[in-house]
Amino acid sequence: MTFSMCIPPPNVTGSLHIGHALTVAIQDALVRWHRMRGDRVLWVPGSDHAGIATQAVVEKQLWKERGLRRHELGREDFLKEVWQWKEEKGGEICEQLRALGASLDWDRECFTMDAGSSVAVTEAFVQLYNAGLLYRNCQLVNWSCALRSAISDIEVENRPLPGRTELRLPGCPTPVSFGLLVSVAFPVDGEPDAEVVVGTTRPETLPGDVAVAVHPDDSRYTRLHGRHLRHPLTGQLLPLITDPAVDPQVGTGAVKVTPAHSPADAEMGARHGLSPLTVIAEDGTMTPLCGDWLQGLHRFVAREKIMGALRERGQLRGLQDHPMVLPICSRSGDVVEYLLKSQWFVRCQEMGDRAAQAVESGALKLCPSFHQKSWQHWFTHIGDWCVSRQLWWGHRIPAYLITEGHDKGDKDCWVVGRSEAEARQAAAELTGRPGTELTLERDPDVLDTWFSSALFPFSALGWPQKTPDLVHFYPLSLLETGSDLLFFWVGRMVMLGTQLTGQLPFNKVLLHSMVRDRQGRKMSKSLGNVLDPRDIISGVELQVLQTKLRDGNLDPAELAFAAAAQKKDFPHGIPECGTDALRFALCSHGMLGGDLHLSVSEVLSCRHFCNKIWNALRFILNALGENFVPQPSEELSPTSPMDTWILSRLALAARECERGFLTQELSLVTHALHHFWLHNLCDVYLEAVKPVLLRKPRPPGPPQVLFSCADVGLRLLAPLMPFLAEELWQRLPQRPGGLSAPSICVAPYPSAHSLEHWRQPELEQNFSQVQEAVQVLRALRATYQLTKARPQVLLQTLESEEQDLFQAFLEPLGTLSHCGAVSILPPGTTAPSGWAQATLSGTVQIYMELQGLVDPQTQLPRLAARRLKLQKQLDGLMAQTPSEGEAETQKQQRLSALQLELSKLDQAASHLRQLMDEAPAPGSFKL
Repeated sequence: MTFSMCIPPPNVTGSLHIGHALTVAIQDALVRWHRMRGDRVLWVPGSDHAGIATQAVVEKQLWKERGLRRHELGREDFLKEVWQWKEEKGGEICEQLRALGASLDWDRECFTMDAGSSVAVTEAFVQLYNAGLLYRNCQLVNWSCALRSAISDIEVENRPLPGRTELRLPGCPTPVSFGLLVSVAFPVDGEPDAEVVVGTTRPETLPGDVAVAVHPDDSRYTRLHGRHLRHPLTGQLLPLITDPAVDPQVGTGAVKVTPAHSPADAEMGARHGLSPLTVIAEDGTMTPLCGDWLQGLHRFVAREKIMGALRERGQLRGLQDHPMVLPICSRSGDVVEYLLKSQWFVRCQEMGDRAAQAVESGALKLCPSFHQKSWQHWFTHIGDWCVSRQLWWGHRIPAYLITEGHDKGDKDCWVVGRSEAEARQAAAELTGRPGTELTLERDPDVLDTWFSSALFPFSALGWPQKTPDLVHFYPLSLLETGSDLLFFWVGRMVMLGTQLTGQLPFNKVLLHSMVRDRQGRKMSKSLGNVLDPRDIISGVELQVLQTKLRDGNLDPAELAFAAAAQKKDFPHGIPECGTDALRFALCSHGMLGGDLHLSVSEVLSCRHFCNKIWNALRFILNALGENFVPQPSEELSPTSPMDTWILSRLALAARECERGFLTQELSLVTHALHHFWLHNLCDVYLEAVKPVLLRKPRPPGPPQVLFSCADVGLRLLAPLMPFLAEELWQRLPQRPGGLSAPSICVAPYPSAHSLEHWRQPELEQNFSQVQEAVQVLRALRATYQLTKARPQVLLQTLESEEQDLFQAFLEPLGTLSHCGAVSILPPGTTAPSGWAQATLSGTVQIYMELQGLVDPQTQLPRLAARRLKLQKQLDGLMAQTPSEGEAETQKQQRLSALQLELSKLDQAASHLRQLMDEAPAPGSFKL
């Protein structure tokens, strides 16, 4: 069987955070499991060139170190600087991946700007263009004035504002207020006292208004249909139009129409044949269309000037707080503008329909399945994708403008080609003139980074060439990534993969939740809660964490807040937790839940679990001795009930691990392993077997069982904890005959079928009753504060089957409950006087010796003090005001627990008072 997968290529500019670590932990566990099953596995590593982010980083470095802007260097020299930066700084991600134990196929490592990717990107662009799925048009795009480039939807952060909010923005000298609704009067032409009041949150776009719109059924404006209004700033006449898209319940029911700077207005303007007016330039300043008094001003400086003019002219009708959503460029922090630009667009409707159909038909499976609804909704409402970016770093668009040698007419003439020679031939065919007589100018823009990322599953395997890797490993077996990338990356891979290769790029998508901190907050540099996985693995002092913050690009206010938050969260730094503990903690969260709230304390708990496994192996190796020879597992036949029980639990753990890996629900695997190693092996079997191993001669069965538990248990653990499992497995004695695997990572993963002969569900059920008896006896010991004493124990039941059940486990029952000899009290025999008594499951009576082991005069005051403390807690809870929901449920559970504990203390006090009247010698009761 073949199993192939690619890593979601992280941005070359950054370093991996905990969200990336979750992806790596899940993917690496899956590929290691498949390798151990003997599958042919390919896991492709790679990184993304991150056009905007990388260019911004290098530009900042150039200015900081040499006082240069990129335009002073020129395009070619600037790109050399970027490549040099990538070679020097871009290796940090690989270091982090190796620290996380990622067993990637490093000889297949690729970068989305390397030669192979460039060929694939050019081929994809040409094929899409030839298929009529790529076109150039003047449309509204998300525009970052700070970056002077179009940006993708994923780079737009929609920030909700509750009302008036001041923000500092790049290039603007003073803070800018948002979340305000400005009411402006538009006088009705020909009626001196009539006006239409329009509300806007963007008064700086008033010079670009070309109409005012109302709903056709809004009776307030019926008499004004077809009339004109005077623009409050320019005095120009604007038509009052009617459109059903206007909501009469919002504001005054009248809206200004600015097609050049609003997507909704652009659609309305197109319906009514209105010509757009661009009043904001690429750099965020006002254009000449605004007049001399505004031209060249920063748009938010112009906003204040426009507000002043409205006041002076008596056209301002109000200013009030207004909740709104403000689009912010996540790369620059600037407010996103909508500008009309001639760009390249991908037609998405046809490809989107196929992507939606793939999920609906079951050809593409999304897991968890609740993502299917949002997938269908997104593709039903998908718009065309703007792929032009006004950057230098990236894949330059393989399109050429014919600037001379043809009849220009009204429109620019563009051709597309894999090379300039191919484009020139296309131009010759288009114009009917020899290519040598034509002048071509290549588009200076580059493609959206997500375009090359969308090709990654097949470009990384050599497409468009039909390479052996492409033949053997494509389509990929699985795509695993964060749910936040479902549309921007996964959806686009499905669209382009199906279009360009004729196949879905993968048949299943596994989506994990977003990782948040323990307080439920999104990981953010400005909050100081973004953690480098290596800091959790190796530990780090608070001073180092604070230095990393200062070396970042936070502004002073954000830095102060982040530093304070970091100091509060990690006052003593982060303790060393280790790679295996981090991986195990990350994989222990279920896929079907909400966001993953991870705390360092949780990872530290997994480190303690690792220590428990380490100590268990030390004990086992010591028990095996130097001359131990393991039996083949298929020949191992347990000779005692305890040996049978632990092997049955081991077989059950293997079955649960197999089920978890087959369903790719790793939390099932972590739970099964944690339960087996900690609660079955360490807490029960190792404790029960200690006295058995001290016997002379030592019985041969337990060492063989211990070896099998270690060998099989470590192989079950290996995909999740590769470092610990490898280190300990190499120390185990080798089985005789046959070639042992050189590493646990290629040793066979235990199959449930091969261990099924060990399963004894009925015996497990019987032993669960023994474990209940152990808990009852431990509780009695705690109640009477028996620390070192080993009291005798008697069990009495009327059921012969229960007698036989306990008879088989009398010795481990005494050992696990830290008691002395355990015996069966025949039915009808009178119980000894003064012994502590407890009932198990209503049918079994448990008696524990107290005479001579406790001093009633010492213990009674202690019990009274404990009772008083618990009673105060109970009274405090009872006095609390009743709450609702989960809080009330937890309160009632706590009340029940306190009342039960008080009942036990009262019963114990009664026993102690009885002992004061009877004082036979200890150990005097004999069957």
